[in-house]
Amino acid sequence: MLKSVMGVYRDGKVELLEPAPSDAEGRVIVTFLKSQPVDLAERGISAAQAADLRRRLQAFSEDWDRPEMDVYDAI
Repeated sequence: MLKSVMGVYRDGKVELLEPAPSDAEGRVIVTFLKSQPVDLAERGISAAQAADLRRRLQAFSEDWDRPEMDVYDAI
Protein backbone atom coordinates (compact mmCIF):
# COMPACT_ATOMS: atom_id res chain seq x y z
CA MET A 1 0.00 0.00 0.00
CA LEU A 2 1.30 3.47 -0.87
CA LYS A 3 0.86 6.28 1.62
CA SER A 4 1.62 9.95 1.04
CA VAL A 5 2.71 12.00 4.02
CA MET A 6 3.03 15.79 3.95
CA GLY A 7 6.26 17.38 5.13
CA VAL A 8 8.63 20.28 4.65
CA TYR A 9 12.27 20.43 3.65
CA ARG A 10 14.27 22.73 5.88
CA ASP A 11 18.00 23.00 6.61
CA GLY A 12 18.82 19.87 4.63
CA LYS A 13 16.24 17.70 6.41
CA VAL A 14 12.71 16.51 5.67
CA GLU A 15 10.33 17.13 8.57
CA LEU A 16 7.09 15.15 8.43
CA LEU A 17 3.96 17.15 9.25
CA GLU A 18 1.97 14.02 10.07
CA PRO A 19 2.97 10.61 11.40
CA ALA A 20 4.27 7.99 9.01
CA PRO A 21 2.30 4.72 8.91
CA SER A 22 3.21 2.56 11.90
CA ASP A 23 4.36 -0.28 9.63
CA ALA A 24 6.39 2.01 7.33
CA GLU A 25 9.89 0.86 6.56
CA GLY A 26 11.94 1.07 3.41
CA ARG A 27 12.49 3.37 0.48
CA VAL A 28 10.69 6.66 -0.01
CA ILE A 29 10.33 9.20 -2.79
CA VAL A 30 10.45 12.88 -1.89
CA THR A 31 8.82 15.22 -4.41
CA PHE A 32 9.51 18.94 -4.16
CA LEU A 33 6.43 21.04 -4.89
CA LYS A 34 6.57 24.66 -5.94
CA SER A 35 5.13 26.93 -3.29
CA GLN A 36 2.49 29.12 -4.80
CA PRO A 37 0.69 31.76 -2.78
CA VAL A 38 -3.09 31.46 -2.67
CA ASP A 39 -4.89 34.31 -4.42
CA LEU A 40 -7.38 35.17 -1.70
CA ALA A 41 -9.12 37.87 -3.77
CA GLU A 42 -9.75 35.30 -6.51
CA ARG A 43 -11.51 33.19 -3.91
CA GLY A 44 -13.49 36.15 -2.58
CA ILE A 45 -11.81 36.30 0.82
CA SER A 46 -9.69 38.96 2.53
CA ALA A 47 -6.44 38.33 4.41
CA ALA A 48 -8.23 39.09 7.70
CA GLN A 49 -11.00 36.60 6.88
CA ALA A 50 -8.43 33.94 5.96
CA ALA A 51 -6.56 34.49 9.24
CA ASP A 52 -9.81 34.23 11.21
CA LEU A 53 -10.81 31.05 9.38
CA ARG A 54 -7.36 29.51 9.95
CA ARG A 55 -7.60 30.35 13.67
CA ARG A 56 -11.10 28.86 14.01
CA LEU A 57 -10.27 25.66 12.09
CA GLN A 58 -7.09 25.06 14.11
CA ALA A 59 -9.26 23.58 16.89
CA PHE A 60 -10.13 20.67 14.58
CA SER A 61 -6.61 19.83 13.41
CA GLU A 62 -5.85 17.41 16.26
CA ASP A 63 -8.96 15.36 15.39
CA TRP A 64 -8.32 15.50 11.64
CA ASP A 65 -4.74 14.27 12.10
CA ARG A 66 -5.71 11.14 14.08
CA PRO A 67 -4.74 7.89 12.28
CA GLU A 68 -8.30 6.55 12.49
CA MET A 69 -9.51 9.50 10.38
CA ASP A 70 -7.62 8.06 7.38
CA VAL A 71 -10.72 6.01 6.60
CA TYR A 72 -12.40 9.20 5.36
CA ASP A 73 -9.65 9.80 2.77
CA ALA A 74 -11.07 6.98 0.66
CA ILE A 75 -14.54 8.51 0.52
